[in-house]
Amino acid sequence: MPRRPKTFFTADTHFGHANIIRYTKRPFETVAEMDATLVSNWNATVGPDDDVWHLGDVAHGTQRAEAILPRLNGRKHLIWGKHGSEAVRTWPGRASSQAYAELKLDGRRVVLFHYPIAEWNGFWHDSLHFYGHVHDRFTPTSLSCDVGVDVWDYRPAEFNDIAETISALAPPARPA
Repeated sequence: MPRRPKTFFTADTHFGHANIIRYTKRPFETVAEMDATLVSNWNATVGPDDDVWHLGDVAHGTQRAEAILPRLNGRKHLIWGKHGSEAVRTWPGRASSQAYAELKLDGRRVVLFHYPIAEWNGFWHDSLHFYGHVHDRFTPTSLSCDVGVDVWDYRPAEFNDIAETISALAPPARPA
């Protein structure tokens, strides 16, 4: 019986970006080592029929994005980030490309944006919010978290793993 396709999330791979190693204290000596590890981890985790939502900052520059994206398994849905947005808007191999997206997974709304949002669509009805950009500098809650590679062992994270991990956390602060 074939494996059922899964849905993965990631952000902030920053392929080809030397300064990100120092900025985020990534455990790599060189950009080549970082890129090779990220590609290897991605392809060991994601199958060819899986969906991957990349929430921004794919690569440092259009050429690097165009060189790396075809090597990655899965159908790639690309959310625009701070870096490399032009490449992800126009790359012909993308399954989709947009600034913001909402999905329904296992009966729950999931709001996707590169940046963390204080209050999102469905916030009062336990919808989830996944984001990137902050490189593990924000505290996750039971409804929102950073899905970037700096948080998830330098690989995409599967929806059920994320939902299970954050379900035990404190709920977000809600305005009175």
